[in-house]
Amino acid sequence: MSVTLFGVLAVGFMMAMYALEARGRLFILLFALGCVLSSIYGFASGAWPFGVVEGLWTLIALRRWHVGR
Repeated sequence: MSVTLFGVLAVGFMMAMYALEARGRLFILLFALGCVLSSIYGFASGAWPFGVVEGLWTLIALRRWHVGR
């Protein structure tokens, strides 16, 4: 149950930060954090493909944040 709650919070946070990205670069960085949390959830729940994809999204978001400087 706690892994599921963590997943709901992580994915919800990630989606909220994605929706707010247009407001500033900080939200891109926070989206990357949400991707990390979602990746952790994927591995913790045994859904490793989800964990891998979210890990890749983390790298993409960090690159977008870095390039936007």
